Amino acid sequence: MTLVEALAGAPDQAAVALLGGRLTVGGVTVRLTEVEAYSGTGEDPASHAHRGRTPRNAIMFGPAGYAYVYFTYGMHYCMNVVTGTEGTASAVLLRAGEVVDGLETARARRPVARSDAELARGPARLCSALGIGRDFYGTYLLDGLLTGPGTPPGEISAGPRVGVTGAHDLPWRFWLTGDPTVSEYRRHAPRPRKS
Repeated sequence: MTLVEALAGAPDQAAVALLGGRLTVGGVTVRLTEVEAYSGTGEDPASHAHRGRTPRNAIMFGPAGYAYVYFTYGMHYCMNVVTGTEGTASAVLLRAGEVVDGLETARARRPVARSDAELARGPARLCSALGIGRDFYGTYLLDGLLTGPGTPPGEISAGPRVGVTGAHDLPWRFWLTGDPTVSEYRRHAPRPRKS
């Protein structure tokens, strides 16, 4: 199965197909080692499209193969690959990767990383290492920026998604088992409300 075919399928299947794929942006290439799937409206309360189409999430409604980039916590960019069929929102968050080309550029963008394994460990760090920002929103990825095996190499693990408040036990986080670039799992901890 090609990556194009895989991305047109269900989000969890598309997520698995992205593992081991390569994303090249800004002079850096990462091999994807960890991803999270998000379904469309209604069924997945952790999805940005849960409540329907907005100007922010419109790209999630397809077609597949485009970048959905968003700003979070007032300081970080994260990137999803849009999946599924046009008109139905779904995407895969790119959570971590191994820098396989452009190592010096990635190190310059992430000088606080204590090791090369930490350069793109976590979705915000991955975007930082690649130089991805708001202007990357809507970029078509399947014309050479994103390439993949379609069938990932090695053993794959699955577990709950990281830091989401809804559907947090859904095992839609996938990673290459034992890879040192995979981020640490942290369950969402709700902040106490001020009275």
